[in-house]
Amino acid sequence: MSSFAAGLIQVGVLVLLLAAAYVPLGNYMARVFSSDRHWRVERWIYRLCRVDPSTEQRWTVYGAGVLGLSFASFVLLYLLQRLQPLLPLGFGRGVDGDTVPPSMAFNTAVSFVTNTNWQSYVPETTLGHTVQMAGLTVQNFISAAVGMAVAAALIRGFVRARTDRLGNVWVDVTRSTVRVLLPIAFVAAIVLVALGASMSLRSGVDVVGIDGAHHTIALAPAASQETIKELGTNGGGIFNANSAHPFENPNGGSNLLEIFLILLIPVCLTRTFGVMVRNTRQGTVLLSVMGVLWGGLLAVMWWAESHPNGPAALLAGSTMEGKEVQFGIPSTALFAVTTTGTSTGAVDGAHDSLTGLGGGVTLLNMLFGEVAPGGVGTGLYGILVLAIIAVFLAGLMVGRTPEYLGKKLGRREVTAAAISILVMPTLVLLLTGLAIALPSTGSAMGNDGAHGFSEVLYAYASGSNNNGSAFGGLTVTSDFFQSTIGMAMLFGRFVPILAVLALAGSLAQQRRVEPSAGTLPTDGALFAVLVTGTVVVVAALTFFPALGLGPIAEALA
Repeated sequence: MSSFAAGLIQVGVLVLLLAAAYVPLGNYMARVFSSDRHWRVERWIYRLCRVDPSTEQRWTVYGAGVLGLSFASFVLLYLLQRLQPLLPLGFGRGVDGDTVPPSMAFNTAVSFVTNTNWQSYVPETTLGHTVQMAGLTVQNFISAAVGMAVAAALIRGFVRARTDRLGNVWVDVTRSTVRVLLPIAFVAAIVLVALGASMSLRSGVDVVGIDGAHHTIALAPAASQETIKELGTNGGGIFNANSAHPFENPNGGSNLLEIFLILLIPVCLTRTFGVMVRNTRQGTVLLSVMGVLWGGLLAVMWWAESHPNGPAALLAGSTMEGKEVQFGIPSTALFAVTTTGTSTGAVDGAHDSLTGLGGGVTLLNMLFGEVAPGGVGTGLYGILVLAIIAVFLAGLMVGRTPEYLGKKLGRREVTAAAISILVMPTLVLLLTGLAIALPSTGSAMGNDGAHGFSEVLYAYASGSNNNGSAFGGLTVTSDFFQSTIGMAMLFGRFVPILAVLALAGSLAQQRRVEPSAGTLPTDGALFAVLVTGTVVVVAALTFFPALGLGPIAEALA
């Protein structure tokens, strides 16, 4: 069987699995965020944390809860890294429990709290099992749950009328973790272990190579972190090779499982949205936009990697450098497009080794705002913000006040939406320009010319979009990159969240407006085309000059 046919079969199986899960999981998550009943374990958590689950919150209080939880998580994760030598199982393989430097601990804590999982260190030799399990893995759950909670709050903004209450952030985060993330991750971890993933508390195993030299192969409880890393669209690997490492991703079956986990919740949340607004076609429209963007970029990436323009790759018939040979081009392209479209950051190949056009696809996928289909929760509220912008543009063209799902979009709503989508481009372009302009950062770039510029642009696009993947040619261990990428992750995460919550609060306060003859239908193909065009045009107008200096110039070279 050719690799092309095998790739098509893999995509077909993936789509079928997602289709099978779409309705039941989407409906289940709608019940999770709508139910008045609390599980017993949830009531224990509320009593322990002194939370009244019956109390609902304004958007300001909801936002303060998100910031407070994230700040506490940051402090605890930072301290875990700094105090690593005092912890049980605190050894870093090869480092004997050395403490993590302050700038690296800051960057890592910010990274995992913001669902970015950017890693400027080698996990095998830097972090011990305790920090990995009690620190990083816990944040994989919490940061994903925060994204789901914010998405639920925005949906309530559309559903409710004449109220300033959006729900309870502590209830939403708890339910997202206990009822959705934990059960799926638990089952998936068992399957991953059965497929051959590592699950061990040993620091490593000593072996003797064929040359007689002694080596230590690092071990870790990889399977349990791997599943929530993908399910929560986090991305940080417990090994430096990430999902290209055989202990994290041992074969083609595990590779397909991990891609499925990455897409599962973002895809099914569109169904949740449709169910909660009592019009499932609204969710189908958003899913179709995500699917068109994802499928189009996958086709371009697959073609680019199968038709390289370098002389060595042309002689070989394709470009396999930087790719895990058991996955090949189709699986690597599928993983790369999925991971950069979902704020995941996990990789099963080296993005730095992609062709100019292939690397440009991964970069563009992030610069779209990661809405194809986006991260857990972040993808849904990201595409809803762009849908609001699309409705606003349509209203300008026909000269009437725009409406979406029975709510008028006035100055406050459009301002909040605009802030949400402008934060990321501002961070990416300003910080990339600053890094390129400073002479001292030139030594960090492994390449000069167009590809070197792409490495820097990719780093800040990854940080600002809370993705976490990287072009490996850029060394980011200096204080400058640690701090600036850390700030990009913070502002790229929390400013849009606050803008979305402000938008939700404003929508919830309005009365519902009945559709009229002049109301733009938002549950059909025309609106799907309008939203898709808005996503593409906004990114193209904003980033085309920067892309022209990087991946486009490299692809045309």
